[in-house]
Amino acid sequence: MPLKKKAQELELEEPIETPKVEVKEPTNDIRARLERVKSREGVIGYILRASTSASVDLKDPSKIIDYAILSAAALESGESLSRDFSLGKIGSIVLEGKDAKMLSVKIREQKLSVFMEKNVNHNAIYKDLV
Repeated sequence: MPLKKKAQELELEEPIETPKVEVKEPTNDIRARLERVKSREGVIGYILRASTSASVDLKDPSKIIDYAILSAAALESGESLSRDFSLGKIGSIVLEGKDAKMLSVKIREQKLSVFMEKNVNHNAIYKDLV
């Protein structure tokens, strides 16, 4: 006749702790970054658009509609050109005029346009935002 083994119970003096894994969310507080960028000399303001809302901060509020149309048109045109010419994902768009320029970027699902005087270094602003 075969022998039956009894299950042995193990008693531990201290409970086993599962290792704590700290998951940090990326510190991409875009609003804090925008506040720093906005305080730079020569920055006129910005428009940050999400799918259902927008945040606008411009030094001249009478031009909000003009800036909003320019921002939307530039981003849509850039995306269209990228598709038509198989350019891939657009990192940023810079439009430069006689006295001012605009830097537009897409950060996750948000579309951001920063307006500045022509002499401002848009590459430095881009690095601060992304």
